[in-house]
Amino acid sequence: MSEPANTTTDTVPSPGVGAGLSVRRSESGKRPVYLGDGARTPFLRARGKPGPFTPVDLAVQCGRPLLDRLPFAPEEFDLVILGCVNVLADEMNPARVAALRLGMGEAMRAFTVQINCGSGMQSIDTGFRLIEGGEADLILAGGAEALSHAPLVLSRKAAGWFARFAMAKTAWDRAAAIGAFRPDMAKPIIGLERGLTDPVTDLSMGQTAEIIGHAFGVTREAADAYALESHQRLARAQAEGFLKGEVVASVARDGTLYDHDDGVRPDTSMEKLAKLKPAFERPHGRVTPGNSSQITDGASWVVIASEEAVAKYGLTPLARIVDSEWAALDPSVMGLGPTICSTELMKRRGLLREDIDLWEINEAFAAQILACLAAWEDDEYCREILGLERPFGTVDRDRLNVDGGAISLGHPVGSSGNRIVLHLANAMRRLGLKRGIATECIGGGQGGAMLLEVV
Repeated sequence: MSEPANTTTDTVPSPGVGAGLSVRRSESGKRPVYLGDGARTPFLRARGKPGPFTPVDLAVQCGRPLLDRLPFAPEEFDLVILGCVNVLADEMNPARVAALRLGMGEAMRAFTVQINCGSGMQSIDTGFRLIEGGEADLILAGGAEALSHAPLVLSRKAAGWFARFAMAKTAWDRAAAIGAFRPDMAKPIIGLERGLTDPVTDLSMGQTAEIIGHAFGVTREAADAYALESHQRLARAQAEGFLKGEVVASVARDGTLYDHDDGVRPDTSMEKLAKLKPAFERPHGRVTPGNSSQITDGASWVVIASEEAVAKYGLTPLARIVDSEWAALDPSVMGLGPTICSTELMKRRGLLREDIDLWEINEAFAAQILACLAAWEDDEYCREILGLERPFGTVDRDRLNVDGGAISLGHPVGSSGNRIVLHLANAMRRLGLKRGIATECIGGGQGGAMLLEVV
């Protein structure tokens, strides 16, 4: 296959493939790296007020049962890496706070990574590269996010007023400042709302989904149908016990038990979804609250181990981490990120679409997922943007997000990338499959992908 061309199409802004694409090649002689185990909390919907757990609370609730079932002491880890986007002021460097609360020892090094939606996968990738290069043997890598705890912030206008008032030195200056106060200055801004808006393009993530959905002809009905399928698949996975072992219960301080993802709506229907109004582009938009990922709290951890650590502790790996890829593109079409990083990863590994048995693509928006699938079938996009001689082809929906995704279970941004890697490994083992890719779009115009093989 040829290398990607740095050109544009007439239907969608160029993702900027070419000089901006970061390619990392695994060299011969690198050590094999394995997913030794993993667990996550239930993903809990934000319900208009701070939820029962902070990011570190979630990391601890998830980490304790995972560490308890490992055949070695927590102090045996070399490093802890945690993805978290909305870090609370009371939990700076949540990786370190979580490691201490988990009893991993005062000498345990820990740091936090942030790459928006890719943070939880970045924690795995960072650990993967350290072990592959011989710098570590055991790393605990995770992601934690409590979007319900996203802070309220003041507007710049209000911040300026408070600064003026604080600097006033005389009674006259203070009186003048008070006279300049306006009621709208007292109205806070939801920090999450600004966080989900790209500061360069001034587009919300939902608007970027509208752009690529329009470019690739995704209809409102198709987006709703995809959302319905996501809920049905998660409901089935819960009923059949497919998530047993992966999801560990969490207990709040008031004794309330949380043992399942509570955003799933098994009773939803096309009729109910059709009644919801577009969230960003009224009246004809295709992105609605019903076919978008949910604002959610949750955490996920995985154990990354070298071959030596696997043998030493008698671990039964879930899968081997084969390779990873990160890419960057125009922020206004950030949702196409999975097509770029996944394709480049497969080209480097000499893999065809038929070689991938299972896909986990984070469901930021149904329109975004469907646009990616359509882009892979589009001759011009594949030729001009992905550098392929022919269309990538159709990704079988029976091989994609088989147990639902972020539309039905939620998208706690710092942990979603970790969850999809963990679930991909578990789903492949359950279904007797060999090779899979977990991938996601990343706010700000990036994408990440990770290739796993069951051993």
